Amino acid sequence: MKKSILKFSAIALLACASFTGLESCKSKPKDADIQAAISAKSSAYPGLSATVTDGVATLTGTASDNASKTAFENDVKAVEGVKSVVNNITVAAPPAPAAVEVTPDDPLTKGLTDATKDFPTVQATVTQGVVTLTGDLKRSELPALMKSINSLKPKKIENKLTLK
Repeated sequence: MKKSILKFSAIALLACASFTGLESCKSKPKDADIQAAISAKSSAYPGLSATVTDGVATLTGTASDNASKTAFENDVKAVEGVKSVVNNITVAAPPAPAAVEVTPDDPLTKGLTDATKDFPTVQATVTQGVVTLTGDLKRSELPALMKSINSLKPKKIENKLTLK
């Protein structure tokens, strides 16, 4: 009787291997085991997770970029027992560029540099659109300087020049 049971077991094993392949004789991973394997890998991907139902892994969360989204999907596909992957991961919008503050006085200050270059004894400053002139200047040069500065359209010109 023992010989017949042994023969029967051997025949059953050969039949299983030949008809359905040796893979089907092994037990398939359970969803909980697949889920545990994916969870171990997901720690490298903050904000991303997966759930497994009938071997289908559904990915969710927000990735920092497309590379992270794709890498997590590929890692999940490589887990034994995963039949397919549904990727519902969204990619976070890139951060807004840092704002560059340009004050209204900047263009006026640049224009004043040009306007006063021919008058080395004159200093000009700008505060909230108001131009303040200090230093020494020949009286005959004042009209040319004022015309040049007025063309820049400041709110006001405070003339504190000493005229010679």
